[in-house]
Amino acid sequence: MAAAREVLVSAAKKFFVLGLIGVPITDRFASVVPVRGRSMSPTFNPETNPLFDDRVMVEKLCLRRYNFSRGDVVVFRSPVDHKEKLVKRIIGLPGDWVGTPHTYDVVKVPEGHCWVEGDNEIPSMDSRSFGPIPLGLASGRVVRIVWPPQRMGEVERKVPEGRLCPS
Repeated sequence: MAAAREVLVSAAKKFFVLGLIGVPITDRFASVVPVRGRSMSPTFNPETNPLFDDRVMVEKLCLRRYNFSRGDVVVFRSPVDHKEKLVKRIIGLPGDWVGTPHTYDVVKVPEGHCWVEGDNEIPSMDSRSFGPIPLGLASGRVVRIVWPPQRMGEVERKVPEGRLCPS
């Protein structure tokens, strides 16, 4: 009985220490978040089964100087509802002129903002709906799909052709 208790106490101590180390790591360096919905399909959630929503690794070192590139997929707080996190692709950075499809408008991305869009434009609430988003709402860059196992891999950086206008 004493040996079993020692094993439990030892395991509890290890989990406690891992928790103390793990929380700051996920807070500062990386975390895993679920991607819900179809707005980023086929990059994420190409299937319609919610049981197999993609889980992605989000690196946070890019937040130190808002070091983002066109084509990065980012997690950010919705400018409409700050409790909601969204996952979209950066199309334009500060100073870029972005052409909006179907309306033929051109928008200049202001300093401290970026233009984000979902890969699947029909169901996507993004900059086409609420305009450029402040970079301060970003909580990290998506670097890998970590779940489900058959979809594990790096996330491709790409910008749709013809969206950036010459300045």
